[in-house]
Amino acid sequence: MSRRVVRQSKFRHVFGQAAKADQAYEDIRVSKVTWDSSFCAVNPKFLAIIVEAGGGGAFIVLPLAKTGRVDKNYPLVTGHTAPILDIDWCPHNDNVIASASDDTTIMVWQIPDYTPVRNITEPIITLEGHSKRVGILSWHPTARNVLLSAGGDNVIIIWNVGTGEVLLSLDDMHPDIIHSVCWNNNGSLLATTCKDKTLRIIDPRKGQVVANNFEEPVALQEMDTSNGVLLPFYDPDSSIVYLCGKGDSSIRYFEITDEPPYVHYLNTFSSKEPQRGMGFMPKRGLDVSKCEIARFYKLHERKCEPIVMTVPRKSDLFQDDLYPDTPGPEPALEADEWLSGQDAEPVLISLKDGYVPPKHRELRVTKRNILDVRPPSGPRRSQSASDAPLSQQHTLETLLEEIKALRERVQAQEERITALENMLCELVDGTD
Repeated sequence: MSRRVVRQSKFRHVFGQAAKADQAYEDIRVSKVTWDSSFCAVNPKFLAIIVEAGGGGAFIVLPLAKTGRVDKNYPLVTGHTAPILDIDWCPHNDNVIASASDDTTIMVWQIPDYTPVRNITEPIITLEGHSKRVGILSWHPTARNVLLSAGGDNVIIIWNVGTGEVLLSLDDMHPDIIHSVCWNNNGSLLATTCKDKTLRIIDPRKGQVVANNFEEPVALQEMDTSNGVLLPFYDPDSSIVYLCGKGDSSIRYFEITDEPPYVHYLNTFSSKEPQRGMGFMPKRGLDVSKCEIARFYKLHERKCEPIVMTVPRKSDLFQDDLYPDTPGPEPALEADEWLSGQDAEPVLISLKDGYVPPKHRELRVTKRNILDVRPPSGPRRSQSASDAPLSQQHTLETLLEEIKALRERVQAQEERITALENMLCELVDGTD
């Protein structure tokens, strides 16, 4: 039997099961909350969906244990002054999520394990650095608190969320709008697509494009004639890529191999209703007792339903060929270590006994003295004096000299005022 047949036989009978209606999240269209997202973000604890809300952007966070209809007064996460364009859960803390908005800011939120009684309006930290809307967010896969953002200003910024600092700013890499950004497995490189139809592989710490304009693809798969946007989800553990078309009603999946022809069509899951968007559960959030290899959360107009992909097995034992060790919630590096040039593979965990999400872990933000913040490496776009960071306008020595000069000036003015007051008294006494 060839390697290709062996590989395909493992997943030949993969099938999807749409959850029953009472297991989905539903919402009657009301004035306050309606689904308004091309995708949702999910982790083993929570499901987050961008929603419409008066007065600015908002998203809703639902515990995975909750099902059924969503109350119209269910608390929202709201703080942006314009629509939210992207949300992304932190891979190292299931209670932390970042949101990007048309208001040019990124906000990082701490979500409690309990259901709050009112809207969450105070983020842990607000990150400001883009001059136009921010449409892309992506957490670093192995380094703690490292977050990437890409905006309509064609700039990629990499942040240390734990301090609020800009670690790196990639200003001159893209001549046009950035469509998507993806880290590689250990976070040493970035892959980006741009409106100029160029795929770039970037080393962010060197600020260099290390590859682009690939002349020949290793494989080319024609899907259909639809012009809908494809939402790809890749599972490196099983080497399967799932393609979900926005506005389509099917999910196609392919196996990727190292040998020609590289891409092997497996099957298509079809349903009656088109999807507005899709979310993809991390591998550690799957139910291994049911041989679940993928779980999607499909956004309809008024509800969100899970779609489960399983590989039928007769045995009830743990299927180790389906579940190799997978990235867990512990980071492999600190932000400063990654910035200094270190790389590390993800810290893997076994799913043999299932995965139990850790209890609530608080993200602590420690802002360093603004005078000690070093400017990010690489060229920066021009900024006006009013919005440039203080650390770039003045050094500590300059500030101390200015303070000293101001004190001397105030002392001189006080002496002059005293002298003028004495002269005035003498004049008044003389006239009497």
